[in-house]
Amino acid sequence: MKPPPSSSASRAILLRKARLSPYLFALLVFIFLVTLLYGEDFSCTFGQFDSDHHSHLHTISTEKNSEKLAFAIGETERGCDVFKGRWVRDKKARPLYEEWECPYIQPQLTCQEHGRPEKEYQHWRWQPHGCSLPSFNATLMLESLQGKRMLFVGDSLNRGQYVSMICLLHRVIPEDAKSMKTLGSLTVFTAKDYNATIEFYWAPFLLESNSDDAVIHRVTDRLVRKGSINKHGKNWKGADIIVFNTYLWWMTGLRFKILQGSFDDEEKDIVTLPTDDAYRMAMKSMLRWVKKNMDPNKTRVFFTSMSPSHEKSFEWGGDPNGNCYNETTPIEDPEYWGSGSRRSIMGVISEVFSKSRVPITFLNITQLSSYRKDAHTSIYKKQWSPLTPKQLANPVSYADCVHWCLPGLQDTWNELLFAKLFYP
Repeated sequence: MKPPPSSSASRAILLRKARLSPYLFALLVFIFLVTLLYGEDFSCTFGQFDSDHHSHLHTISTEKNSEKLAFAIGETERGCDVFKGRWVRDKKARPLYEEWECPYIQPQLTCQEHGRPEKEYQHWRWQPHGCSLPSFNATLMLESLQGKRMLFVGDSLNRGQYVSMICLLHRVIPEDAKSMKTLGSLTVFTAKDYNATIEFYWAPFLLESNSDDAVIHRVTDRLVRKGSINKHGKNWKGADIIVFNTYLWWMTGLRFKILQGSFDDEEKDIVTLPTDDAYRMAMKSMLRWVKKNMDPNKTRVFFTSMSPSHEKSFEWGGDPNGNCYNETTPIEDPEYWGSGSRRSIMGVISEVFSKSRVPITFLNITQLSSYRKDAHTSIYKKQWSPLTPKQLANPVSYADCVHWCLPGLQDTWNELLFAKLFYP
């Protein structure tokens, strides 16, 4: 057995132990100060997830400090969440343009032209709690796009937001200084005096799929190819601002078919995954593409959350057999959340974005759009197939409760995009 240490030896040991305390204390103080000063940057870098008591959503933001973000000229009021608020009737300030003024709106979205008898859906303004959205400034947007390329990528709902953006901008551009052309999956609006383009690229899954034809894409047995984002992504390179969306086309059930080989393979290797897992795969592919191809110091990337549908009016206390047809006012219940918006998908987005350091700004339009059962195209749109007498006798049977009239709700999505682009 070793003899006990002498008193002098004991003091030396204690001094060596005590000598560690100042270093440990200093380290703890340093960590505390850094967390206090830069905690917001850290939380944004890794993804910030705040529980929303009313909607049980997660507010997702992977954007950096506004001083480091391209295009930013200011910042949102401290403590202001522009995605939480209420709809206010404002007939003086809404709509932001008239339907007849914008020749770029597709006939699927021109509700007045197709007989909608009232315009109440056009007169609602989104009012965040405790703050206000900056007014959309078309000149500022165009000047900021000088020599640049803005690109919307996704499905028909993202195309609706794209068209809304064109409608918001085109009035300040002379007639002979603007043009729009479509070639395959790509539609390009050019503001010639600004050497700027605002574009839409059809890719409903972001990945390669059997629904990639921009015109003929109504297939019942949808199939997405794993690891194929570069099939479309090669067309996105060089964009200065990208707005992604993908949701609706994944919603065919609880499981989804994934192609592991090539569409050219004679014998295709197809696996079936839970839809949430398939969607997760797409989100990870998108983030990898952004990390590899977008310079965070010069470009901005946005992801728009799911656009809600209103297929079941009993969910908001309406007719048990109805839908959005004949609805003319928003839902007032702040906690309303319809079955058309799958919570588990929001969970997937939350999970994937929180683990990523890729700077993407999340446009959380789902809850605010969920209130707008009145804003859909319903029956007031071009019908691509003749309606049967049975359908005509029951308008609910063919009402479109997915897409939105323009002008209307999607102009607000672009006001939010404008706010987050310039005042993050």
